[in-house]
Formats: sequence, C-alpha cells, structure tokens
Amino acid sequence: MPNITESPNEYPRRILVAVTGLSPQIVTETLYALAVAPSGAAFVPTEIHLITTRSGAEKARLALLSEEPGWFHRLCQDYALPPIRFAAETIHVLEDANGQPLEDIRSPDDNRCAADGITGLIRQFTADPDCALHVSIAGGRKTMGFFLGYALSLYGRPQDRLSHVLVSEPFESSIGFYYPTPSSRVIEMPGGRLVDSAQAQVTLAELPFVSLRHGLPEALLTGLASYNQTVAAARRALAPARLQIDLATRRIEAAGKVFALPPAELALLSVFARRAQHGEAALPAPSKELPDNDWKQRYLVELRWIAGPLKDLDDTERALRKGMDGGYFSAHLSKLRKLLRGELGPAAEPYLISDGGSRPRRYSLGLRPTAVGYGDIEESPHR
Repeated sequence: MPNITESPNEYPRRILVAVTGLSPQIVTETLYALAVAPSGAAFVPTEIHLITTRSGAEKARLALLSEEPGWFHRLCQDYALPPIRFAAETIHVLEDANGQPLEDIRSPDDNRCAADGITGLIRQFTADPDCALHVSIAGGRKTMGFFLGYALSLYGRPQDRLSHVLVSEPFESSIGFYYPTPSSRVIEMPGGRLVDSAQAQVTLAELPFVSLRHGLPEALLTGLASYNQTVAAARRALAPARLQIDLATRRIEAAGKVFALPPAELALLSVFARRAQHGEAALPAPSKELPDNDWKQRYLVELRWIAGPLKDLDDTERALRKGMDGGYFSAHLSKLRKLLRGELGPAAEPYLISDGGSRPRRYSLGLRPTAVGYGDIEESPHR
C-alpha cells in the first residue's frame, strides 16, 4: 500500500467518481482535465463510476459508451490513454425507497434515498486502502453534488480529492462539446455560431475538504449506516464531551449514544466519574503486590448502587476480601476501555480513564465537573 504522503496517482487503484444528470459531458471533461491536461501530476483513473438517475444513465450510455458517438472511447483513442474500466455496470442508478430507479430527485424521500445511495458508494470505495478517489461534483442536481461532497468529507482519506470542472466560454453552454479535441472539430452553438472544440480550455478547480473520518465509529466505516446516521455520528464526535450515568439501568450516555455496560466496568467508571464531578484529584492504581482496602471500599460502594440492596455480591466481595489489587484493577480498566472504544470509536477518547501519561501513574477521568451527571437516561426518538 502506498504511503499516505504519496501522490494519489501512485495508488494502484484510481477511481474517478462523478454525479451527472442530463449532461454526461462532465465525465469526459473531467477525465481530460485529470489525465490529458492536468495542472499538476496526471491522475489517470483505472476505473470510472458514475452516479445518476435512470434517464441520466441512459443518456450517459448512449453519449459516452456507444459505438457512435462514443465520446468516452473517442477521448481515450485521441489521447492514447491506457485501458480504463468504464461500462454499464459502473453507472450506478439511484433508487427510491421501493428499490426502483429514480427518474429525478424532487421529494424529501428522493433526497434521502439519493443521500444513502451516494454515501454507501463512497463508504465502499474508501474501505479499500489501495485506492485513491477523485470525486467530481460538477454534474447532476445541486443536491447530488452536495451529498457527494459531504460523503467525501465523512469518509475521505488523505489520498482522496474533490473538484469541480471549469470549461471556457462559449463551450460550457454547448451540448455538442465533450472535450478539447487534438485536432480541429467545428461544432455549432445555439444561435448558429460556429466554434472549434480544439480551442477550448478545460481545467479543474480542486476543492479542499475537511475529513471527519477520524470521528466515526468503526461500525459506521464498515457497516451499512444511512447518511443521516453517519452525519449524526460525526456531529456527536465533534460535540463537547458529556457523560450521563444511570446506575439503575446500568446504562451511560456518552458522545450522544446510549448503551449498557457490565456492572463491574460501570462501577469502575463511576468511581472516576464521581471524582471528576466533584473536581477531586487523580488516584494512583492499587499496588500489584499489596491489596488496597480503600480501593475496595470505593469500588464496592458503586457496585452496590448498581446491583441494588438485595443483590448478592458474595463472589465479588470474596475476590476483594483482602482489598483490590493491581491485577483486578488493570483487568477491568482494560475491559472498560475496550467496551467504550467498541461503542464510540475515536469519539471514546474523552471518556477513557487516563493514567496521566507519566510516572508515577495517577488515574482520572478528564471531564469537567459540569460534564458529568447521574440520573435517568431517556431514549431520544431520533436515536
């Protein structure tokens, strides 16, 4: 796999992704700007994927992939480009809620389906570490371009790029212009004006984007989450950290997500949460060799709140008969960290008990007192 500092053109799999409506010229114009007349290093795609509507797919197939006029094949021949995989199966038609091809995007439901379809494809492509994406938002309806650009912000990596294609006047308004030809080709403009396509200028405007990928839980990077679920996860990751603990139901709310923890790990988290809530100092871990009775008492207080007054804690009390030792503490701390990271991904960091990073190790939960609360957790209908 290439190093992330390398140029996108050095990746073995290079994908051009574009959205189009009824202007398939976007594909050939963008390919020309990337591979034939780039402002920097050439990016020659190994494959092209088009996201469009039913009518847009038909027009793209006829205009770009047919024997005549076959503008994609013409461009590749005119400029001796290497083989590029672009065929009917790489034209992705957006679907409605019933799985039927979308003819256009005109309703809120159409918008939601388009967003989910576009997000799913970008998530799929960015899951391959050996590929670099170049995403063009020049075509299609404005909502399609927005969703495509936002999907790249959610899932994009250092090797991925986002752009808009710019075509010089008067060619941008011509339905007969597909790319600057290497030799003279006269086309007629609206109103009867004749122009030579060889004189056209096509360039790319690269659009910087902020990647939010680091804030998404692993389940959203590899699963089938919708656009709205993915956006909500990114928002939670960027929101100020707040922890709510409901000991009665053994649940916590962290990074906007509600989930349960096992009693032993919840009790350990609660020890540190109460100290953070009251602004108390960090604690050393119990010694590995000498069981600590103070640690036993503060831990059992929380565990009894969780278990309830009638719950038998004989097994735990026997294990801690002489006090809590370092092995017991480390085992449950490690499991707690693993559970939080599994639920929250990178957003777990503010909720992890830290050892301070230097010796002697002193442990604490680095939340502000006002960021910790206890009490009932109500499920939001939007979760």
